[in-house]
Amino acid sequence: MCRVLAYLGTEVPLEELLLKPENSLINQALDPERHPQLQLAGWGFGAWSEHLLKPDKPFLYHRPMAAFYDDNVVGIVPSLQVSTMLAHVRAADYNSKTVLADENCHPFSFEGTLWIVAQNGDVPNWQLLQRELLQHCKDEYLEQMVGTTDTEFLYVLLLSLLESDSDEDVKRAFEEVMRLLVQAMKDLDLPALAKLKLALVSPNRIIGVNVGTGHHGEPDPAGDWEELRKSGPGTDDYALSMLLEPMYLLMGRNFDHDGPTYDFEECTVDHATGVIFASEPLTDSKADWGRLEFGEIVFLERDGEQITKTVDKLKV
Repeated sequence: MCRVLAYLGTEVPLEELLLKPENSLINQALDPERHPQLQLAGWGFGAWSEHLLKPDKPFLYHRPMAAFYDDNVVGIVPSLQVSTMLAHVRAADYNSKTVLADENCHPFSFEGTLWIVAQNGDVPNWQLLQRELLQHCKDEYLEQMVGTTDTEFLYVLLLSLLESDSDEDVKRAFEEVMRLLVQAMKDLDLPALAKLKLALVSPNRIIGVNVGTGHHGEPDPAGDWEELRKSGPGTDDYALSMLLEPMYLLMGRNFDHDGPTYDFEECTVDHATGVIFASEPLTDSKADWGRLEFGEIVFLERDGEQITKTVDKLKV
């Protein structure tokens, strides 16, 4: 799986999120703590800032190479500060079928919506599953699809099912995506373990989702991900552990720009001014990081300086 990082809060230098923490997203590309593969297939980010000339549109950057080899990083990232951000490093199988191109680097962004998306997951056989799913996709989004990834197709499907940008409608749309995916697996006899660990981001909002299907296409697989992880890479149990593992959240005030922890001041949830949503904790203080468990969706929103958080279960 890939690695995802999203931030929401008062403006901070982008390098404090992507470069400087010990387990920063750039470092995760080379040495992820919770993934057996290097993240060599590209990287990218989308960011909003009131200091950009177009503050209502995301500043988008993609490059189809390992993030730690990208010579643009030290030139671009330290020059930006952000209030809303979504970044991603891409993992892919090392074979001739993997297409390394800008068009396949997350986050994806379409005209007609402020939402951008990135995922650490995969949907096996998604090209075949399209037989059942395309009928639910709107032309206005399908015609913008230029890459060859399952994430971009899921983005098309999700946007097509959205009736509005309210939390309730986004939750309903994600539930419908999962229902349609499970049904397509059944109808085409293509059950498979699929991971949908997504971040959907727009100005001042992050919606995080941790769902998927088990080896038999079931939407409610069970197991202790930490125990399953002990089986080692290449086993079915290990794959299931990567599906069931949580995503991570850190909330607080006054993000520390000077290190070495690159952490928030502790405070009650009601007084938080910033939040990070990530595939892996960025700091050593892992006890401070909350979890988004499998089957859950989180809604994070900035209202003035305050961050609100709502966690709900997805009904699939």
